[in-house]
Amino acid sequence: ALHWPHGPFDIPDAVRAEWLKAGHRGAQAHSDWEHHRSSLDDDAAWTFADHLEERLTDQASKALDDLAHAYLKECPAIASRQASEIVIDAVTKAQSNIIGGSADLTHSNLTKGKSQKPITPDDFTGSYLHFGVREHGMGAALNGLSLHGGFKTYGGTFLVFADYARPAIRLSALMRQPVIYVMTHDSIGLGEDGPTHQPVEHLASLRAMPNLLVFRPADARETVEAWRCALQQASRPSVLCLSRQALPPLPEGEHVASGVAAGAYVVSGWAGVRDVTLLATGSEVGVALKAAADLAERGVMATVVSMPCWELFREQPDDYRARVLGTAPCIAVEAACATGWHEWIGRDGGFVGMRGFGASAPAAQLYEHFNITPRAVVAKALNAIGADA
Repeated sequence: ALHWPHGPFDIPDAVRAEWLKAGHRGAQAHSDWEHHRSSLDDDAAWTFADHLEERLTDQASKALDDLAHAYLKECPAIASRQASEIVIDAVTKAQSNIIGGSADLTHSNLTKGKSQKPITPDDFTGSYLHFGVREHGMGAALNGLSLHGGFKTYGGTFLVFADYARPAIRLSALMRQPVIYVMTHDSIGLGEDGPTHQPVEHLASLRAMPNLLVFRPADARETVEAWRCALQQASRPSVLCLSRQALPPLPEGEHVASGVAAGAYVVSGWAGVRDVTLLATGSEVGVALKAAADLAERGVMATVVSMPCWELFREQPDDYRARVLGTAPCIAVEAACATGWHEWIGRDGGFVGMRGFGASAPAAQLYEHFNITPRAVVAKALNAIGADA
């Protein structure tokens, strides 16, 4: 039908000639490339190699260290999306192959560093992409950039819109591409936008995906370390679930970096003997800390554990996980559905969180309305240990 006169596996001379021309063009490009590499001094050569291998450079690592130190000293009570914006500004200044953007929500996701220039049809020297309202298309483009090599990529939207990006996120995980998804407005804490925008099942659905790291940092310092972990990945994508509302700083300590890298760690109380363990992520770590203080007044020793990344915690040695979780009854608190939590709290553990969709109201009123409060955590804890309220 095509009037193809050649036999099977017979390459016509005219076709072969065209391919040989392409090969000659490639030879010159390869020669130019090698000449460029050989002309670099040692420092530039190392940086160049880091970019090609998509490694976090020494300069970017130092920028993260400086920021973590500043947050430790200043203890800012800011939203984790704001802390993330500051991280993005710092690392994109320090490492030029970090490219990101947002699906129409730049000023809500806070995904653009102050120094970043947009990439435009006429100017490719920038590092920020305006994707438009296309979460799946954004994820597909990020996958393409990552597969090309040489770039570290990130993209932002609301956590509830992870549903639109899910096929692309799944392909990031399946293809082992270390794309970073910055997903803000991570709970009922976003307030008046209401149940259409309040993610309640999304943490559980993302945690169910193989080869995906899901981070939900509890304060500015945890946000820095979540970014560090995500940027260090070579074959796993990450989702950073960040708050709209301000988060109080966790108790002062130098162990946040190792704790986030381990997926979970003790932030308050006793690592050894305890009456009850309170497990929480993100904004609810603050709720757990207030509950622990109330329990202490009743003579109950409560240990508070922040669990910013379940997937990393699963990978820790058994003895570390045993030390963090302890043997006392466990109560979990998270402004999301309970799916998955029984892996950590056990069959008889208590849960304080969402059991349905959210509502439209200021964040503080919603936490009271849905009973995600220190008072509710205290009641669960006392019930778990058989004490009177």
